Amino acid sequence: MYDHDLFVETTAGFSEKLLSHYEIDEVLYDLGDRLRRLFSLAGSGVTLGTNGQLHAVAAVPADIGRLERFQEQQQEGPCVEAYRAGEIVAVPDLESEHRWPEFRRMADDFGLRAVAGVPMRLGERTVGALNMYHHDVRRWSEGDLDAAGVLANMATGYLINASSLAKQTLLAEQLQHALDSRVVIEQAKGILAHAHGITVDAAFERLRHYARSRGVKVREVASAVVNLDLRL
Repeated sequence: MYDHDLFVETTAGFSEKLLSHYEIDEVLYDLGDRLRRLFSLAGSGVTLGTNGQLHAVAAVPADIGRLERFQEQQQEGPCVEAYRAGEIVAVPDLESEHRWPEFRRMADDFGLRAVAGVPMRLGERTVGALNMYHHDVRRWSEGDLDAAGVLANMATGYLINASSLAKQTLLAEQLQHALDSRVVIEQAKGILAHAHGITVDAAFERLRHYARSRGVKVREVASAVVNLDLRL
């Protein structure tokens, strides 16, 4: 059974990242490390699914990555089953298990006896699985699996939030780009209008025509007018 105080500390520390900018791959590695410490595991991993296929994305320690990648390559194993079924797959003793013979042989090479796959869910959809490995026979308690489920839900939240942040960042970058473009284009219009004694509207049409005829962006032409003394 896991330590409740450590669970509270783990979830609090893990959730703090949501309040700041984060890289999702770093978060998933952090999750794997926290899982290992919370449940005294031999190792843990995080896998994500796309188009019905499970992919290994984080493993702690690094050697466990071999076992994770095997499941990715073969699309076979408890973690794959947890992902596809959307249900927890908990195996207390792999020596008494008859499924996934190749996976069991590799797990034996690592000295692993118990494994649990916990689905990461988004509503009715399963987006991946958390994977827990133990050296000894382990009767995964309901409390263990419930706690792991909480962390799985938190990880799913990070994925959703990361996607949202990425969209917001892209929007902010696009808005800033548009504002920067407006400034340099306005400057170029003024320079051309003054140089040729024409209106700023006519100057803008010159910019657009020059850009279109050469297959370049108006901003690039405007920048050349402002910074490189290009005169159209």
